[in-house]
Formats: sequence, C-alpha cells, structure tokens
Amino acid sequence: MTTQREIAASLGLPVHPPKSEIFDLGAGTNTDPKGVVREVAEFRREPFGLYLRRAMPGHPKLSALESWLLPELDLRITRWEYHPGHTCDGDHYVDVARVEPGSERWRTTDLYLDVLVTEGRDARLLDVDEFVRAVRAELLDEATSELAMRTACGVVEGLARHDYRMDEWLRSRGVELSWSARSERDPAIRSSAVPPNR
Repeated sequence: MTTQREIAASLGLPVHPPKSEIFDLGAGTNTDPKGVVREVAEFRREPFGLYLRRAMPGHPKLSALESWLLPELDLRITRWEYHPGHTCDGDHYVDVARVEPGSERWRTTDLYLDVLVTEGRDARLLDVDEFVRAVRAELLDEATSELAMRTACGVVEGLARHDYRMDEWLRSRGVELSWSARSERDPAIRSSAVPPNR
C-alpha cells in the first residue's frame, strides 16, 4: 500500500502527513508527533475541553507551553512562555485540529492551518501553502479539507467580530478559558504564541 508520505514524495511535495499527539491523563504525559513522551505538569478538564501545561526543559527560548483542546470547535489554543530576554509577537496560537476526547487519553490530529492572534489587533491565517500541498497530495480527504478551511476562516471572522479579543469570541461560543496563574501575575514571563523555528 502506498503511504501518505510516498504520495507526497511522488508528487514532489515536501509535506508531512497530518501530525498527531496523545495526551494521557492517567500517566500525566503528552506524546508528540515524533513519539517523544513529555511529562505534563497539569491537566484540567472542563465540559468544553481539556487544559494542559508542561515545561520545555532545555529549550533555548521557551520555558513552558499551555494549551486548551476544544473538540467541538476543532481547535487547540496555545500560549507559550519565554525565558527572560526572549519575546515574540502574538498572544495566542490556534491550531485547527481534530480533537478526540477520551476518558483517560485525548488525541489531536493537526489539519495544517493555524491562526496567529495578536490580542485587540489582528488574526493572521498561517500555513495555507502547507495546507494546499497536503490537499494536493491527498493527505486530507475532501470533507476534512473543507472542515479545516471553514474552521480557520470561522476563527478569523469570529475574532474580527469581537475586535480580536480571544476571550470575548470564545465566550460567544460558550467557552471560558482560564490560564496559568503564573503567566498572568508574573510580568517577567511573556506569554506568546509563535514557537521559534517554525
């Protein structure tokens, strides 16, 4: 059988298959797309989704990340914490993703499109070129491709209607996010959206 990677290679398209992550609440771990298992400092469930926070030991710029997985919205919303002296534009990084909740294990499948949100200013749709290559390589079926594009456009439109205020837009969708108290009270830590070296 031809793999997704082989299809992409045969078309000359340098694109990866959709990336999946596992979030194991019982074990307190997050397994990334490359199979690396990392300890999660905190998981928190709400009726609308799952919060996680984990350190990024050894990373030259990032100290931690915190994310909300929102299955009904097909989104993962992330804030990054930088070491002192490192900053980046943006306040929230939104991955369009299939989110599959479970009693002990959650799974996300990234659908390529992302939105960078600068609070009160703008929302930028990212990785459209990668999405188009993935669609051409048939790494996403037609229904999933349409879902991804509608979701990404809905995020940008919804934020625009709420003056690019993430909390206000999410409240209009019945979602109330809370973030780490450390991020909110410590001005030395700049929460930001874009991971370095993307």
